[in-house]
Amino acid sequence: MMAMFSMASMTDVIFLLLIFFMITSTFVFPTALEVNLPQSSVQTALKPGTKVYIDKDSQLYVSLSDNEPQAVTPEALLTFLKLAQEENEGEGFIAIYADEEVTYGKIVEVLDIGAKNNLKMVLATRPANATTR
Repeated sequence: MMAMFSMASMTDVIFLLLIFFMITSTFVFPTALEVNLPQSSVQTALKPGTKVYIDKDSQLYVSLSDNEPQAVTPEALLTFLKLAQEENEGEGFIAIYADEEVTYGKIVEVLDIGAKNNLKMVLATRPANATTR
């Protein structure tokens, strides 16, 4: 007489694991900032080492390489940018990711900080769709 192997218990375990992962994945909150970039037709392939984010509430965030963005005050922004430039040995540039709802004056303030301190800064945009023109 041959012993029969029942797959019912195996499918129960797989089903419970599926439910477990579905429930626990809803607990993960994304920490990315929501910044709707303005559109542009010209793009660069260079990847910035330092990033400055300005959200729609004009709150400033900074990030080095691929690190998580950290909130920063306007007074501390210059110190951070100088340290980041020293770390990159003057190479590379600083990208500004400003929400399209941010006033032009706020973006100019950040660009002005960079210009006064000989920092290379660019404004990040998203690619323009050919169909939206």
